[in-house]
Amino acid sequence: MADPRDELAESLQNLFTSVSSMVKSELQGTNNQLDLLEKMNLRIAAEYDDLGDVASGLRVFTEQMKSKSSGLDEFVGQMDAIEKQVSEFEAVISVLDRYVSVLESKIRAEYRHRHHRSNDSVVTD
Repeated sequence: MADPRDELAESLQNLFTSVSSMVKSELQGTNNQLDLLEKMNLRIAAEYDDLGDVASGLRVFTEQMKSKSSGLDEFVGQMDAIEKQVSEFEAVISVLDRYVSVLESKIRAEYRHRHHRSNDSVVTD
């Protein structure tokens, strides 16, 4: 029969080997998870860098649009002034048109009146 001490030593050796193997597997799993986490962090950092570049580009674009907008504000002001002048000219033209219409009516009336008088003087002669 085998020595109980040898069996105990062998069993303890198997236990320690199994525990060691289990701890090694656990540590390897944890190490794999940490490697994956590191790769994910690097990937996200790269995406944030890209987003930073996009944000910088948008800031430059916004500044350019503001610059162009301020240039356009001057033209809008000029267009408003032109529109005001056109409205004033339309009002003057309307007044002149009514005045011309009144003058035409007076001239027609005078022409009819003179024409009518000249016809009367021909008849009376």
